[in-house]
Amino acid sequence: MTEHAGNRQNYRNDIVFVFALVLTGYVAWLVRDVLLLLYVSGLFAVILRPVVRAVGKMRIGRWRPFKGIALFVLLLTVAGALIAFGALALPPVVSDLQEFSKEMPSRAPVMLERLRHVPFVDHLNTDDIKAKLQDFASSAATYLLLSIRTWASKLFSVVMGVILTIYFILEGDTVYAWFLSLVPVDARDRLDATLERAEVRMGRWLLGQGSLMLILGVSSTIVYLALGVRYAYALGALTGLLNVIPIIGAAVCIVLALLVAAIDSWGRVLGVGIFYLAYLQLENSYLVPRIMRSRVGLPGIGILVALLLGSALAGVVGAMVSVPTAVLVAELVDEYLVKKEPV
Repeated sequence: MTEHAGNRQNYRNDIVFVFALVLTGYVAWLVRDVLLLLYVSGLFAVILRPVVRAVGKMRIGRWRPFKGIALFVLLLTVAGALIAFGALALPPVVSDLQEFSKEMPSRAPVMLERLRHVPFVDHLNTDDIKAKLQDFASSAATYLLLSIRTWASKLFSVVMGVILTIYFILEGDTVYAWFLSLVPVDARDRLDATLERAEVRMGRWLLGQGSLMLILGVSSTIVYLALGVRYAYALGALTGLLNVIPIIGAAVCIVLALLVAAIDSWGRVLGVGIFYLAYLQLENSYLVPRIMRSRVGLPGIGILVALLLGSALAGVVGAMVSVPTAVLVAELVDEYLVKKEPV
């Protein structure tokens, strides 16, 4: 009788556990965007903590000027760099756009007349092209107005992500200690050591990503200057910065550079296009596998697969955190799943 009652109790416990598991999964699915934001913020906090520590340890003789305010100094530096970039890059762009808008009514007929002399384009109806351009402009304006709420939501998520990252950096030790307290005592030290190794490799990923951004920024600036493309320094800096976003960042830079080059001549468009084709081949086949493999210890195929999976699961954000996540997963798998040969 006692054994039968014990079995019934076990069945009830199993049913309650399954129900709780399903309920937890359902709630997690409902708040998946929040969980993703928390994960990304925590991951960036782990990646940036070594930078904050390095700033805090900077010395001038025996004086450590940034001790205790390293995070504030880092944020102030980033904000100052963005403000300086906007102050230097935006005024000439705005001035050229104003001038272009004033000259557009007189230049449009000339541009359409030139199109008549291009093979296969001379048969197009210019009036139809004008009408389609006007429809496109009105549709684009309508789309921008309707998508204000979406963009505001995205901006709010970005701001909250930055705030959460700051809090994770400031209170990371407390959060980490609470997380370890959920793990059994006999397994806590092993997990702690594994996560510390993963943190070191993630910090190396930041150095590798910074190297790729610097290489692309410098090389693109040199090419823009050689071709005589407008806003060469601003475009080069923006190209390097946007390279932190895999795939999408490069696509935005290519389109922007081609549009700016098209203002002056098709030869510059061809030169910019050739440069990007050559660089993307070099980056994907040599730079990314070599630099990232030397920094984070992952094979080139593993990095590419991580980028594909991250972008497929969470879009741009997933692509940005794909390699650090792969580092974390690789370290956990190596510690707990890989059967190593006895030494």
